[in-house]
Amino acid sequence: MRDRILQLMCLVMCVVVLMTAAHAQQSHWATPENKTAKFMIDMERKWAEGVCTNNGVVSELLADDFQGTSTRGEPYNKADELRDEKGPRSAHGCALDDAKVRFFSSSSGEDVAIIYGSEHSTGKDKAHPDEKQCQVWTDTWLKRNGKWQIAAAQDNKVDCK
Repeated sequence: MRDRILQLMCLVMCVVVLMTAAHAQQSHWATPENKTAKFMIDMERKWAEGVCTNNGVVSELLADDFQGTSTRGEPYNKADELRDEKGPRSAHGCALDDAKVRFFSSSSGEDVAIIYGSEHSTGKDKAHPDEKQCQVWTDTWLKRNGKWQIAAAQDNKVDCK
Protein backbone atom coordinates (compact mmCIF):
# COMPACT_ATOMS: atom_id res chain seq x y z
CA MET A 1 0.00 0.00 0.00
CA ARG A 2 2.81 2.39 0.89
CA ASP A 3 4.50 1.80 -2.50
CA ARG A 4 1.22 2.50 -4.24
CA ILE A 5 0.84 5.85 -2.45
CA LEU A 6 4.43 6.83 -3.31
CA GLN A 7 3.84 5.94 -6.97
CA LEU A 8 0.67 8.02 -7.02
CA MET A 9 2.42 10.97 -5.36
CA CYS A 10 5.26 10.70 -7.85
CA LEU A 11 2.80 10.62 -10.74
CA VAL A 12 0.95 13.69 -9.43
CA MET A 13 4.22 15.61 -8.99
CA CYS A 14 5.32 14.74 -12.53
CA VAL A 15 2.01 15.91 -13.95
CA VAL A 16 2.24 19.20 -12.01
CA VAL A 17 5.81 19.82 -13.20
CA LEU A 18 4.98 19.00 -16.81
CA MET A 19 1.85 21.16 -16.81
CA THR A 20 3.79 24.09 -15.34
CA ALA A 21 6.58 23.70 -17.91
CA ALA A 22 4.09 23.35 -20.78
CA HIS A 23 2.24 26.48 -19.69
CA ALA A 24 5.48 28.47 -19.41
CA GLN A 25 6.48 27.53 -22.93
CA GLN A 26 3.31 28.41 -24.81
CA SER A 27 3.88 30.52 -27.89
CA HIS A 28 2.06 31.69 -30.99
CA TRP A 29 2.66 33.71 -34.14
CA ALA A 30 1.11 37.16 -34.10
CA THR A 31 -1.96 37.71 -36.23
CA PRO A 32 -1.90 40.52 -38.82
CA GLU A 33 -4.32 42.58 -36.73
CA ASN A 34 -2.40 42.22 -33.43
CA LYS A 35 -1.80 45.80 -32.22
CA THR A 36 1.31 44.95 -30.22
CA ALA A 37 2.89 43.18 -33.19
CA LYS A 38 2.03 46.13 -35.44
CA PHE A 39 3.72 48.49 -32.96
CA MET A 40 6.83 46.28 -32.82
CA ILE A 41 7.09 45.96 -36.60
CA ASP A 42 6.67 49.73 -36.97
CA MET A 43 9.52 50.27 -34.49
CA GLU A 44 11.67 47.71 -36.35
CA ARG A 45 10.93 49.59 -39.58
CA LYS A 46 12.03 52.87 -37.98
CA TRP A 47 15.25 51.23 -36.73
CA ALA A 48 16.00 49.90 -40.24
CA GLU A 49 15.28 53.33 -41.76
CA GLY A 50 17.46 54.91 -39.07
CA VAL A 51 20.52 53.61 -40.90
CA CYS A 52 19.76 56.31 -43.49
CA THR A 53 18.49 59.13 -41.29
CA ASN A 54 18.54 60.06 -37.62
CA ASN A 55 14.94 59.41 -36.65
CA GLY A 56 15.63 59.20 -32.90
CA VAL A 57 14.14 55.74 -32.47
CA VAL A 58 17.02 54.08 -30.59
CA SER A 59 16.58 55.69 -27.16
CA GLU A 60 13.04 54.33 -26.69
CA LEU A 61 13.41 51.15 -28.76
CA LEU A 62 16.38 49.56 -26.99
CA ALA A 63 16.40 48.53 -23.34
CA ASP A 64 19.14 50.09 -21.22
CA ASP A 65 20.72 46.63 -20.82
CA PHE A 66 20.46 45.84 -24.56
CA GLN A 67 23.16 43.63 -26.10
CA GLY A 68 23.55 42.87 -29.78
CA THR A 69 25.84 41.02 -32.15
CA SER A 70 26.70 42.84 -35.38
CA THR A 71 26.98 41.37 -38.88
CA ARG A 72 30.76 41.23 -38.23
CA GLY A 73 30.24 39.15 -35.09
CA GLU A 74 31.13 42.03 -32.78
CA PRO A 75 29.11 42.88 -29.68
CA TYR A 76 27.35 46.24 -29.41
CA ASN A 77 25.11 47.90 -26.84
CA LYS A 78 22.63 50.75 -26.55
CA ALA A 79 25.36 53.37 -26.11
CA ASP A 80 27.00 52.19 -29.36
CA GLU A 81 23.69 52.45 -31.20
CA LEU A 82 22.99 55.92 -29.81
CA ARG A 83 26.46 57.04 -30.96
CA ASP A 84 25.85 55.60 -34.45
CA GLU A 85 22.43 57.25 -34.61
CA LYS A 86 24.04 60.68 -34.10
CA GLY A 87 26.88 60.03 -36.56
CA PRO A 88 27.18 60.88 -40.27
CA ARG A 89 25.26 58.77 -42.77
CA SER A 90 26.28 57.48 -46.19
CA ALA A 91 23.46 54.98 -46.74
CA HIS A 92 20.26 55.47 -48.69
CA GLY A 93 17.32 53.27 -49.68
CA CYS A 94 17.02 51.80 -46.17
CA ALA A 95 13.96 49.61 -45.70
CA LEU A 96 12.51 46.78 -43.69
CA ASP A 97 11.75 43.84 -45.99
CA ASP A 98 10.00 41.43 -43.66
CA ALA A 99 9.24 40.85 -39.98
CA LYS A 100 7.42 38.01 -38.24
CA VAL A 101 6.50 38.19 -34.55
CA ARG A 102 6.26 35.19 -32.21
CA PHE A 103 4.91 35.81 -28.70
CA PHE A 104 5.82 33.69 -25.68
CA SER A 105 3.61 33.49 -22.62
CA SER A 106 4.46 33.02 -18.99
CA SER A 107 2.28 32.93 -15.92
CA SER A 108 2.14 36.75 -16.03
CA GLY A 109 0.97 36.88 -19.66
CA GLU A 110 2.75 37.70 -22.89
CA ASP A 111 6.04 39.26 -21.88
CA VAL A 112 8.53 37.97 -24.46
CA ALA A 113 8.49 38.23 -28.24
CA ILE A 114 10.98 37.16 -30.87
CA ILE A 115 10.94 38.98 -34.19
CA TYR A 116 12.58 37.42 -37.22
CA GLY A 117 13.20 39.96 -39.96
CA SER A 118 15.21 41.23 -42.88
CA GLU A 119 16.21 44.63 -44.23
CA HIS A 120 18.39 46.28 -46.84
CA SER A 121 20.24 49.51 -47.56
CA THR A 122 22.55 50.91 -50.21
CA GLY A 123 25.86 52.62 -49.48
CA LYS A 124 26.16 51.63 -45.84
CA ASP A 125 29.71 50.52 -46.61
CA LYS A 126 31.52 53.77 -47.47
CA ALA A 127 34.10 51.85 -49.51
CA HIS A 128 31.29 50.57 -51.79
CA PRO A 129 28.76 53.43 -52.00
CA ASP A 130 26.60 51.78 -54.68
CA GLU A 131 26.51 48.32 -53.15
CA LYS A 132 23.22 47.06 -51.76
CA GLN A 133 23.61 45.30 -48.41
CA CYS A 134 21.08 42.90 -46.96
CA GLN A 135 20.78 41.37 -43.54
CA VAL A 136 18.54 39.06 -41.60
CA TRP A 137 18.15 39.38 -37.87
CA THR A 138 16.49 38.08 -34.75
CA ASP A 139 15.43 40.58 -32.09
CA THR A 140 14.28 39.63 -28.61
CA TRP A 141 11.65 41.93 -27.12
CA LEU A 142 10.80 42.01 -23.41
CA LYS A 143 7.85 43.64 -21.72
CA ARG A 144 9.03 45.30 -18.52
CA ASN A 145 6.87 47.59 -16.41
CA GLY A 146 4.28 47.60 -19.19
CA LYS A 147 6.77 48.74 -21.87
CA TRP A 148 8.02 46.64 -24.80
CA GLN A 149 11.71 47.10 -25.74
CA ILE A 150 14.41 45.15 -27.54
CA ALA A 151 16.80 43.47 -25.09
CA ALA A 152 18.92 41.51 -27.58
CA ALA A 153 19.65 41.38 -31.31
CA GLN A 154 21.57 39.08 -33.63
CA ASP A 155 22.38 40.50 -37.10
CA ASN A 156 23.62 38.49 -40.06
CA LYS A 157 24.78 39.78 -43.42
CA VAL A 158 23.34 37.81 -46.35
CA ASP A 159 23.45 37.94 -50.13
CA CYS A 160 20.71 40.15 -51.52
CA LYS A 161 18.11 38.38 -53.63
